[in-house]
Amino acid sequence: MIDGQLRVVLAEDSVILRDGMVELLGSRGCRVVATAGTAPELVASVDEHRPDVAVVDIRMPPTHTDEGIRAAVEIRARTPEVGILVFSQHNETVWASRLLADGAAGVGYLLKERVARTDEFVEALHRVADGGTALDPEVVTGLMRGGRRGRVETLTAREREVLELMAQGRSNRAIAASLVVSERAVEKHVAAVFLKFGLRATDTDNRRVKAVLAYLAESTG
Repeated sequence: MIDGQLRVVLAEDSVILRDGMVELLGSRGCRVVATAGTAPELVASVDEHRPDVAVVDIRMPPTHTDEGIRAAVEIRARTPEVGILVFSQHNETVWASRLLADGAAGVGYLLKERVARTDEFVEALHRVADGGTALDPEVVTGLMRGGRRGRVETLTAREREVLELMAQGRSNRAIAASLVVSERAVEKHVAAVFLKFGLRATDTDNRRVKAVLAYLAESTG
């Protein structure tokens, strides 16, 4: 990030949508350092500019199948310091699993039709660039259904809801608002998740991250 501006490489094969997003992000304090209409252009742009985050669509030319997400997996392997935010109308659980195979830090996956506010999208960009996670609830649900359960099966329905929201990068306060419960109730559910996952407090307590990673590992395994 330079001068407080988030540096973004934007991959989108629709010229109209791409130009609109460049203008939108520019008005929200982000700097689009390069745009790409194909997967090879995306990889080359990330190699050249080393942005804070790359915004990637799944289906890009020439076949419009999975070129974009394949490029995202390649970028994550080659330049893990670059955040990846998949922004697509397609919920591809198999490729989401591949993208999250090495951990959820610095990864996001949002569905276009479910992003209701520009602020929500920009906030997700910053979260991913800072090493956080931003996953649409439908993506999380798809990952859960597609994988084995393990420790997740020991959770109550409410504990699982709380963990899903944690995996989306939400704070206890945001989780409480989403579930219409008290923040204290959320804290109790989070503590129960830590206990059932065998995560004890340490001097450098990052149990929240470990719980999310364990959850995603079981959901994508």
